[in-house]
This record gives sequence, C-alpha cells and structure tokens, in this order.
Amino acid sequence: MSNLIHSKLLRDIIKLDKGKPPAQEGYYGLDAVLYLTPDYLRGGAQPEHIKPSSNAVHVKDGETIILWDGSNAGEIFRSKKGVLASTMARVKHCEDYDNEYFFFALKVWESYLKGQTSGSGIPHVDKEVLGRLTLIQFPKREQSKIAEILSKVEQAIEQTENLITKQQRIKKGLMQDLLTRGIDEHGNLRSEDTHEFKDSPLGRIPVDWVCSLLSYFVPSAEYGISTPLGDFGTPVVRMNNFSEGEAEVSDLKYTELMPPEKLWLRDGDVLFNRTNSWEHVGRTGIWRCQIVKATFASYLVRLNPDPDRLLSEMLNIWLNWEPTQIAMRRTATPAVQQVNINPTNLRSIYAAFPICLNEQGEIVKRLESMRKTIGLTMESLAKLYSLKTALMQDLLTGNRLVTPLLRKTEGHS
Repeated sequence: MSNLIHSKLLRDIIKLDKGKPPAQEGYYGLDAVLYLTPDYLRGGAQPEHIKPSSNAVHVKDGETIILWDGSNAGEIFRSKKGVLASTMARVKHCEDYDNEYFFFALKVWESYLKGQTSGSGIPHVDKEVLGRLTLIQFPKREQSKIAEILSKVEQAIEQTENLITKQQRIKKGLMQDLLTRGIDEHGNLRSEDTHEFKDSPLGRIPVDWVCSLLSYFVPSAEYGISTPLGDFGTPVVRMNNFSEGEAEVSDLKYTELMPPEKLWLRDGDVLFNRTNSWEHVGRTGIWRCQIVKATFASYLVRLNPDPDRLLSEMLNIWLNWEPTQIAMRRTATPAVQQVNINPTNLRSIYAAFPICLNEQGEIVKRLESMRKTIGLTMESLAKLYSLKTALMQDLLTGNRLVTPLLRKTEGHS
C-alpha cells in the first residue's frame, strides 16, 4: 500500500454530537424545523416538524449520522437538513476526509456495529467499539473518485427501485382491469361504453362471465401432510416456500414418512396458507413441479379447481389479488396468537370469472408477462446490490486502488 495511504482510528478523526429531544412536537411556527428520525430517513414515515430545543443539533444535507439508541443501533444514514432526533448522533470528521467517502467508509462497518451494541435494556452503540474502528485515509483525490464510483452505483440502485415501484403500480392497475373487465375476442379490454355488462353480487361484470360462490369453481380442497419435519426424506413445501404467488425451493424441509398417493403435489397445484399470523394467513402460490416428487405441510390447503370452469393459473392470480385477500381475511377466525381461514369458508366467498377458458388464458398470459418483467428488474437490482458490496469491500479497504485506474485512463485520453 502506498505511503500516502494510512489507517486511522475513528476516535482520532471524529467528534460525536448526540441529538436532543425537541422543545415541542407537532410544531408549525416560523422557527419550525424538520425532525430527523430513523423512520423518516429510511423513507417509511412522514416528515415531522418540531420546535427545536436551545441545544438542538442542526445538520445539513449529506452529513454522516448514526442511530445511537434502539433495536437498529449502529445504522448509518446520510442526513437531510434538519434537527437530529434524540436517538441519533452526528459523526463529524476532520478535514482530511471527503464527506461522501467518509459516509461509505463508515457504512462498511454498519453490520459490525449493530452486532457490538451494549446495554441490557435499550441497546446503544458502544462508544469504545466505535472509536476503535479503522478507516483508510487515501489522498483526497482518490477518496473523491471512490465516492463518485459508489455514488453512481447507488444512483443506479435508486433508479432500479423506482422502476420496480412503477412496474408494480402498472401491474396492480392491470390486475384491476383484467379481473373486473376482461378481454374481448379482439384482445381489447372491455368497457361498458362498448361492451355489454350485467349486475352481480360483486358489481358490474361482463355479460359472458359467471359470478358464483368460489365452491362452484373450486369443488374440493385438501389439507397437507401432518408430520415432523427434518433435513432428510421427502421434500415438504411450506408457507415459507411461497412469495409473490410463486413457489421457490431454496429452504425446504423433509419428512421421513411416505405421503399418501393423493397428497403428492401436481404441476399447477394452488396452495394457500390457512393458519398463520394476520400478516401471512391467506398467502397463496402455485406449484410448477420444481421438484418431481414433493408433498405439502398440513397448514397449507390445496384448492382443486374444476378444469372446465377455471384455470389453476387464473385461480392463483385471483387469490393473490388485493380485493380477494381482503375478502379472504374477512372469513378468518382468531386462534391463539394466530388466525385461521377454513377452506369451506374460503369457498363461500363470491368470485367472477370468464366462461371462456381462452379468455382466462389470455388474462394469465398478460399478467405472467408483467410478473416476469418485474422479476428481471428485481434480478438486476440484486446484481447492483452485490456490485455495491463488492466495490465497497475492494475500494474502501485498499484491495483495489482507484489511482492506477485514473492514470491509465488519463494516459489514453
């Protein structure tokens, strides 16, 4: 490593300023300021304005701050202009460090800091542990270039996350249109202005759709196998193996018992989670024979649609539709620390589907195309996060130096 590059103990290069409680919350006077809480900085809470106390810690955009107290103590943030919450602290560095570089260099230590908190009640950052962290001091020019590279990756991550949000919003609107209006023989969305509709218990639906109790479309249902699970034997699909309506088999459990013939999973089986917390009950997914021989756990229920009335893929999409999820939860009955959706009660809710299976297939095709598009974008996002992690490990530890790359680039220019 170059003699221009040094490792410094954090305690030798920083000053900590702990946030203070506000003088008044929910304040909108002329001297009101933004109160910087962890939830707000994560994007999960609305901005809160307060009247600052006389010793409040005022910060500017882009300063490095740390969550000092709480279950996520050690989390590193960029500040916005405002006043620090009492659980936060500003980490003010010396002039030898570029602002953006310092943020990334400290961010590398975030997981370690979270694992080294102290306090028997509310955990907090251990100041001694924080002070013993080492940061590499590169020449200022190299620091700026490292920060520029990492910032560009962060920008790409943000753009990709925004794209996913947009795609999911489009998918939600598309589901609403396709599952209430459907597609005519010309491939166009129906409209009451141009097509015939009729009244139903679910509201207005196309005239050639059927609205009935779900049991009309799904005449039977089956509980899964009740058996102890371990690491060997026959694969058993559980609630954990379903996400966004699809099955994945990275975290399977197994049974040493041989399941009854009728409880082997078949391609296209639709399974829903009948017993769980309010958040997870009703989670539904479709099995696509990712494994040749597998069965399913007892707290899952297999729904068996009449193949002449309803495609299994259409059933899976409908069960994952937000209005259906709400209707399903209305049938739930409370139990000890969980709720239960009885399959008989589930099949007593109303559903409306096209009579024509070809129309159902076209609806499935369009929504499946949207699902795959979102999946590809999410894969790109995962690659960007992996790239960011690798670059932070390489560039912020000195394993790869930016300066030689700069010289090489300048030599070609």
